[in-house]
Amino acid sequence: MLDISPAEWTAILLSLRVAVIATLVATPFGIALAWLLARRDFWGKSVLDALVHLPLVLPPVVTGYLLLLTFGRRGLVGGFLADTLGIVFAFRWTGAALACGLMSFPLLVRPMRLSIEAIDRRLEQAAETLGATPFKVFFTVTLPLALPGVLAGMVLGFAKAIGEFGATITFVSNIPGETQTISSAIYSLIQTPDGDAAAGRLVIVSIVLALGALIAAEWFARRATARLHGN
Repeated sequence: MLDISPAEWTAILLSLRVAVIATLVATPFGIALAWLLARRDFWGKSVLDALVHLPLVLPPVVTGYLLLLTFGRRGLVGGFLADTLGIVFAFRWTGAALACGLMSFPLLVRPMRLSIEAIDRRLEQAAETLGATPFKVFFTVTLPLALPGVLAGMVLGFAKAIGEFGATITFVSNIPGETQTISSAIYSLIQTPDGDAAAGRLVIVSIVLALGALIAAEWFARRATARLHGN
């Protein structure tokens, strides 16, 4: 039961690769949006907040189809990237990373925003009165205090990316060795007559990864609360 085959290892390692790349690329954008939503009031803020969280409520297949229309070889953005830069997302592992990053983005942003909102603004204002520029205040005061929330968001985003299926299979299909992640491998195995054992092994791996990520996210959240209360 625990004898993982090379093909299963390929799916596991590809899932980890896709999730790590998706999380690392999405994190800077997540931090910027979290700060914007937490610290600034502007026209259309509610609309921006809704757009950030839209992947949570849209059917994943819809998100995948929109990605295919936008970043496919014939899409407006995808065609430009392919013709000018040679970058192709559709039916590539990079497209899987893009889909996973988009689907996990709301879970990545939310803890970051809450962590920034919990910071006492008087600390930032004190730094400004001492002559610090807004960028210096952010990197020396805001970001260090929000770091546990940032890490919690990254862990949750990683966990979501590991388990993403609907948007990924719609956008990049289910190509073994190229786009077949753990979720799509399980989907293929449960449709084969003798695939139950292999599917069971991948299910166990998925549960272990998800539990580990959730426990880590909870630990980071507790650290953030303790840090903000001076414990």
